[in-house]
Parts: sequence; C-alpha cells; structure tokens
Amino acid sequence: MEKCSIVVPCYNEEEAIPLFYEATEKATKDMPVEIEYVFVNDGSRDNTLEVMRNLSESDSKVHYVSFSRNFGKEAAMFAGMKETTGDYVVIMDVDLQDPPELLPEMYKAVTEEGYDCVATRRVDRKGEPPIRSAFANMFYFIMRIIAKVDMVPGARDFRFMKRVMVDAILDMGEYNRFSKGIFGWVGFETKWVPFENRKRVAGKTKWSFFKLFQYSIEGIVAFSTAPLVWSSIIGLFFFVASFVAVIFLFVRALIYGDPVDGWPSLACMITFFAGLQLFCTGIIGMYMSKAYLEVKGRPIYIVKEKK
Repeated sequence: MEKCSIVVPCYNEEEAIPLFYEATEKATKDMPVEIEYVFVNDGSRDNTLEVMRNLSESDSKVHYVSFSRNFGKEAAMFAGMKETTGDYVVIMDVDLQDPPELLPEMYKAVTEEGYDCVATRRVDRKGEPPIRSAFANMFYFIMRIIAKVDMVPGARDFRFMKRVMVDAILDMGEYNRFSKGIFGWVGFETKWVPFENRKRVAGKTKWSFFKLFQYSIEGIVAFSTAPLVWSSIIGLFFFVASFVAVIFLFVRALIYGDPVDGWPSLACMITFFAGLQLFCTGIIGMYMSKAYLEVKGRPIYIVKEKK
C-alpha cells in the first residue's frame, strides 16, 4: 500500500495538536493509503513537545522532530519533508485553517487526474484586519509582476505532492527559504483548489503584521532582482535630471544674473536625495546579506530530539 506523509509545523500549539490529529484521522480514514504524521516542534515554549511525545507513544504512525530553538516555519517545513518516507507528502498547518476534508479530493486529483501537486488558495480573507488584507493583495500583485515564478493570490502552504516534486524541493538546500516561491520554481503540474478562509481552532496566530511584512520582503529578494534594477534606474534618472538642472541654473545665471537663493528648498532636496540613496543602498544591502548567509553554510535547522 502506498504511504502519504503529513508534515505539520508547530510553534506553541499544544491545544491545537489533538484537535488537528482527530480531524485529520476522521478525514483520511477512507483514503486507500497508509498515513504517516511528521510533527515538527519549532522551538515551542509551551507543552507542544510533550503533546507530540504522548501522541507518538499512543500511535506508531506519528513521528516528530524537535528543534534546538525556533528556526522558523520555513525550516520546519523543510525538516518535515526531509523526514518523510511516503509516496505522497502533504504540508498542513496545525490550526485547522487548512481543511483536512480536502485531503481525499486532493489525493484523487493526484492519483486519477495526473497532477503532480494539488495546492490550495483562499478565496477570501474574512476575519483579517483590512490593512493586513490590503498589504497581502499588494504583495501578490507585485510578485506577479517582478518574480519569475507562478504566485497565485491567496496561496497557502497546504499542498498534496508526489514524491518526485518533494525530492526536487529538498534538492534546493538554500539557507534563505521562501517556500511559496520554491513551489512555483520547481514547476510540475499543479491543480489549485479554492476554499473559504477559516478561523484558528485554538491558540493565537504567530504571524504579526511586521513578521508578514518582513517575510514578503524576503520573498521579493529571494525570487527577483527587479529591486536592484529599479534602484539603478532611479539613480540614473536623478543623475540626468540633476545634470540638466545644473546646466539650466548656469545658463540662467549668465543671462539674468540671479543670485543663489532658496535655502529651505535646497535643504529639502538634500534630505530627499539622501533618503533615496539610503533606500537604494538598503536594497543592495539586503541582497548582500542574503549572499552572506548563504556563503556561511550554516545548517537550516538543528535537531535536538526526534522519533
């Protein structure tokens, strides 16, 4: 019998894990595959690891990996996929915002319809603050323009993949990971399944607005060099504009003899261009920092315990 491995990243999710396990067991009981769970404890500070241990002792198909500290969801997903042994691999959030009821449909699409992957996307963002939804939509809009990968609006990490696709993802051992971009970069035939947004079954979200904003910047830097091009174009534009302005002022002074004035406006211009230079330097710095982290060759995560 074929096996399906379900990877579940967890950070402070002691309340959600039993509910997730129960709901997923119910959803997969009629699927003609052997189910394997790989929970990843991403340095939780509550009793998440203890819950995983107890669940593993009561059910032999439940395994877990525990990090030495918090390395982030990207590292947790990578570690989970690396530990799987199934013919198919699923990535799911433990808070049940990813509906387990979709698993039979996703399995059917992969096994009967010929797809390599079935991915999910949210068709709405009910329950989210308007400002957060607006920035999320803006991010996907920008990525569709500048990135060289397929980025579907509302895409989730909830995916049902064949082993061949998972192996391709694991071959990309880069330190700075942005899985939504990696999924698109490796290709393979993908079917998108829409679903309505759901609330967390327990606990609180670990993604603040600042963390999401930082994550979006990392995604842009990881899968596009457009910001570097834009900074160069902006710099060239203002260089040409300033050169033309200098000629204009010189000619005007020769003809009309105008004295030099306008110190407030000059101060504003200096401040503006200084800020612009720092902005462009910051863009270059982000790319250099990513290269710096890659060159170090540090491991993506460190395992403290696993079963």
